[in-house]
Amino acid sequence: MPFYQRRGSVPLKKHTVFRKPNGGIYYEELVSRNGFSDMYSTLYHLRMPTCIHEIDQFIEQPILEYKGRHRNRHIKTNELKISGDAFTGRVPLFFNKDLIISKAHIDRNMEYLYRNGHYDELIYVQKGKANLSSNFGDLKVQEGDYLVIPRGIIWKMNCKENIHALIIESNSPIRTPKKYRNQYGQHLEHSPFCERDFKVPKFIDPLNIEEKTKVRVRLRGGYQDMIYAHNPFDVIGWDGCYYPWKININDFEPIVGSLHQPPPVHQTFESSGFVICSFVNRILDFHPDSIPSPYPHSNVDSDEIIFYSKGSFISRKGVNAESITFHPCGLPHGPQPGKYEDSIGKSRTEEIAVMIDTFKPLSLAISISEIDDYKYLKSWL
Repeated sequence: MPFYQRRGSVPLKKHTVFRKPNGGIYYEELVSRNGFSDMYSTLYHLRMPTCIHEIDQFIEQPILEYKGRHRNRHIKTNELKISGDAFTGRVPLFFNKDLIISKAHIDRNMEYLYRNGHYDELIYVQKGKANLSSNFGDLKVQEGDYLVIPRGIIWKMNCKENIHALIIESNSPIRTPKKYRNQYGQHLEHSPFCERDFKVPKFIDPLNIEEKTKVRVRLRGGYQDMIYAHNPFDVIGWDGCYYPWKININDFEPIVGSLHQPPPVHQTFESSGFVICSFVNRILDFHPDSIPSPYPHSNVDSDEIIFYSKGSFISRKGVNAESITFHPCGLPHGPQPGKYEDSIGKSRTEEIAVMIDTFKPLSLAISISEIDDYKYLKSWL
């Protein structure tokens, strides 16, 4: 995943002359991973894709760590006082060497193009609508979308409605779970989603604009602006397996059983340092003596983050839309008092939530200090 796509005009063979109607040539660009040994796409431009006019100063954006105690937390992200575009409107919440987890409140369009040079991005849209334009084409973005943007892709987001989003920047590619793919990459019959659920960019005619264009490049520890000699959205065609794509959380088909199913059955994505799971509206356990609510557990190898997007969560009280619960490794957690017993006999849950389990401990960003619900620690008493 992703699977092969072809858009616009491409020549019959790669690395061959591809002429314009006036006799000139289109310029080929290969975008690839792992030194030409992994997924890639080939794009064809009206102009050379390497024409950078100037480079501005590097702007440092260090993430300041919040040195709090090792404890379970409830983070009220809806109380964050932030706004901006899809880059300036985000604030980091958690981080380690594998990823950065941020919350974004997006209320304006990007006035520049954007490229993440060091991280793959996954944007989960909690609410709102937008259009994402890229050098591969356009994607319509709406509530519930997981938008996967591999590093190196140039894009911009224009809002149709204000967006609240959870953003993950990953040091390694974000893919669907290997356990749900066969040796050829096709999703298996028992996978909770299939290729029909994935949406890929709609091809847009190239922009033939020969004027200086700002591209903001995200790097580790900050960003810098590069001024291209022309607009890089001048792609006449492309093909390959490397491009932005999306799947909506409501297209995840939940796996249920007669007894409570553990989080791995809800897995939607994986990376080298974490997994992402989707909790969606579903039928609950149907054994006559089942307890549908999750059992108390100590996940000794992972830090757990759950972002509550919509609905009423079966094991929690006191959380609202956009709340995050953080349960670090080494501590037990589970249903709050009364929720365990209340779940008995229930046949269905209406909830939308995103869970991230990391394989290395997370550090907390200073932004958490003002939205940390200190009462949560004693909510099991």
